[in-house]
Amino acid sequence: MGTLGKHYLLDLKDCNPDLLNDMDFIKDVLLSVAREAGTAVIGDSFHRFEPQGLSGVVLITGAHLCIHTWPEYGYAAIDIFTHGDSFRPDEVAKSVVEKLESKNPAIVELKRGF
Repeated sequence: MGTLGKHYLLDLKDCNPDLLNDMDFIKDVLLSVAREAGTAVIGDSFHRFEPQGLSGVVLITGAHLCIHTWPEYGYAAIDIFTHGDSFRPDEVAKSVVEKLESKNPAIVELKRGF
């Protein structure tokens, strides 16, 4: 079976709830880790829910970053998908964990392909 890409699933528990509800901060985190990884941002979309929480996606060259937050639980679910070797999803995952101040992260790596 050939691996076409890597898909990282992050369950970030015990995050700073104020950060998880800050749209500008979350958008900046995803855009900055994409740029730090040396990729070009193609587009992004974010939505705030009432009374709290948000979802967002950043499309980058050969990859995407997606987040859903539940500030009331201090929890964020994040997907990082990439294909090719120019983007290091493990480094991006580590950076996101640090920026969201998760004290209890769980990361699963899936190899995607046929």
